[in-house]
Amino acid sequence: MSVLEAARRGDEGAYGMLVEPHRAELHAHCYRMLGSMSDAEDALQEALLRAWRGLPGFEGRSSLRSWLYRIATNTCLRAIERRPARVLPVDFGPAAGPHERPGAPLVESVWVEPYPDERLGGGPGAAAPEARYEQREAVELAFIAALQQLPARQRAALILCDVLGFSGAEVAVALETTTASVYSALQRAHRAVDERLPERTQQATLRLVGDAALRDVVRAYVDAWERGDVDAVVSMLTEDALIAMPPMATWYRGREAVAWFLAGWPLTAGTRWRLLPVAANGQVAFGHYLQDEASGRFLPHGINVLALRGAQVSEITAFLTPEAFGRFGLPDRL
Repeated sequence: MSVLEAARRGDEGAYGMLVEPHRAELHAHCYRMLGSMSDAEDALQEALLRAWRGLPGFEGRSSLRSWLYRIATNTCLRAIERRPARVLPVDFGPAAGPHERPGAPLVESVWVEPYPDERLGGGPGAAAPEARYEQREAVELAFIAALQQLPARQRAALILCDVLGFSGAEVAVALETTTASVYSALQRAHRAVDERLPERTQQATLRLVGDAALRDVVRAYVDAWERGDVDAVVSMLTEDALIAMPPMATWYRGREAVAWFLAGWPLTAGTRWRLLPVAANGQVAFGHYLQDEASGRFLPHGINVLALRGAQVSEITAFLTPEAFGRFGLPDRL
């Protein structure tokens, strides 16, 4: 008896063997659709449950992978209908004034969340030959944030065609529409996304900078933060650099404004940090640990994801969500 036939007859172990090779890429797909690690986990579990219940009706007219993607995509589309789109602070409101104090964090879940590179399916840079984007390009924060601005079905069409390499006909089946409608949605999605993306992706930037120079950037950044040296951090920034700190809506643009914020809050005198490099969204990133005055221990504070322009830092997105550290395999204290 084949594994598929055993799974159809209710063998949960056989079903696990069928879906396990696809789990990582399906999880990444749900993240691209929803912009949230936690939402992606919920959607994937719901999709796999729907697939388990629907497996007796799977007739093999498409590949199992295509069938699973169809279920996962429609699960995500239903989730999108139930909640507002995820955003980054730069899409939520204007930059704060150069001497405006940070506001209180928002309690509602409106923010894009960081994604661990190790959860990506496939090898580094892996993508279908027909895909327009590399796998790591397709989880960069700028790309994820741009996706969240698209209407849901345009978002699905772009991800399925340009990231995963499905044909227009396959996507039409998944979205229960026509091939012409898929290509029309794809054309509109391309225009909207291309307007929002930087000229060079982080993957292209990292290749241009090179491994040796990148190691120097990482070393200098860690050293500057751990010494509490505002000037050293600021010297690594582009003139138009920005810093954002979800779940706070406040963000700052420009080297002078960022320097004022750093000196007044995270790098104020007496504050001590430890940084651990981590792989997030295909970008340079760190787990930031803040020293607790009472215990002297360094406790999780935020996952900081950087965007580089050349060897300089153009964006710092500090996700102030200590609960995310476990997802990145980071320790809960130092």
